[in-house]
Amino acid sequence: MRYSKAALLLFGAGLVLGLVVVVGEIRWLQRLASAVMALGLIALPAALVADSRRKLARVRPPIRSQRQRAQRPPRPRARSRKPAAQRR
Repeated sequence: MRYSKAALLLFGAGLVLGLVVVVGEIRWLQRLASAVMALGLIALPAALVADSRRKLARVRPPIRSQRQRAQRPPRPRARSRKPAAQRR
């Protein structure tokens, strides 16, 4: 969730900046705060897709070649057991 976290932090920074703009009545920062919030909202779906692809790439098992399969040592055989004694 690396990219999603960054997108949410960007949106949160725009939100805090917007709050500062409203409380402090700073007119020249209004557009900047809106742009930062909008950028965070636009980046969020792209970040979710990127995170899901990144996660899927990590989950896939490595593909083994036939040579690697042949180099594995054979499994030990299971020991045979004596049949259980009959009860009287």
